[in-house]
Amino acid sequence: MKSAAYFFITSIAIVVTLIYGKTLLIPFVFALLLWFLVRKIRQSLDKIKFIKKYLPYWFKNLFTSLVLILTLGFVSKLLLSNINQLAHSYLVYEANIELVISKANNLFNIDLISILKGHSGDFDYGLILKKIFNSLTDLLSNTFIIIIYALFIFLEEANFDSKLRGMFKNEYTKLSEILNKIERSITKYIGLKTLLSLITGTLSYIVLAIIGIDAPLFWSFLIFALNFIPTIGSLIATLFPAIFCLLQFGEFNQALMVLVFVGAIQVLVGNLLEPKLMGNSLNISSLVAIFALSFWGVLWGVTGMIISVPITVVMVIIFSNFDKTRPIAILLSDKGNID
Repeated sequence: MKSAAYFFITSIAIVVTLIYGKTLLIPFVFALLLWFLVRKIRQSLDKIKFIKKYLPYWFKNLFTSLVLILTLGFVSKLLLSNINQLAHSYLVYEANIELVISKANNLFNIDLISILKGHSGDFDYGLILKKIFNSLTDLLSNTFIIIIYALFIFLEEANFDSKLRGMFKNEYTKLSEILNKIERSITKYIGLKTLLSLITGTLSYIVLAIIGIDAPLFWSFLIFALNFIPTIGSLIATLFPAIFCLLQFGEFNQALMVLVFVGAIQVLVGNLLEPKLMGNSLNISSLVAIFALSFWGVLWGVTGMIISVPITVVMVIIFSNFDKTRPIAILLSDKGNID
């Protein structure tokens, strides 16, 4: 009875901390993910014999970090410029809504105008787009804080193993093994998912630029970011630029082209390339992934959805290494195999 009470009290305390501490925790979590990404790039560079033999450890960390920092800074400025451009131009696009509704009314022979006008008082056409702008702006404004956190993590990395050995003398071997499992799983996931999302975003940018949508860099970045959200991310990433095409052009042709071509890119990368590269190494149940997506989405919004899978992977690995929590790890796993 006492253990159950302690469990619920601890769970409530954790949830409250996650809600009220998200301003500090979200940049720190992204800094950790950035650290994992740098380690993945460093491991890839070490496969080149010349680099592994002649370039020191600190130089590879410094070079990779500088490249990522400069890239993030450059992309952040471009994206903020694109977001401001779209935000100021939205009233112009909004004027095309009546035109689109009128064409839909004639095409499908239904009175969409009366239906939508009857509910227009309860629906803000720009609300969803505004929320996306605000979420991305908040994330980009935290870029500097994320980079600072990541730099200090790199400074601590050199002494982390010795500190761990001093703190847990008797359990150091087991704890080190758990941390290595977490690192391998998260590093592989972050590295491959970033590569796949980058391929999807780049191909989508080419398509959107050819179609002529305004601020194609913003939409391709949105596709890149939403691709980290399991299951529904790719669907949302395809629908948003398609809907915006309706607002910009007042025509169905461009929107259908976005749905077809960007959707085809999502299907090819998600269903053909991703399974071959990633396989089932994450070992997470599909139901658990959806629940984690919803849970972290409620707590931290879109940001929580993006990091829901890495957090769940960490939980499965940690729970699998302790007898009392091993049944929970089996429940969260894909097929019950956690060895």
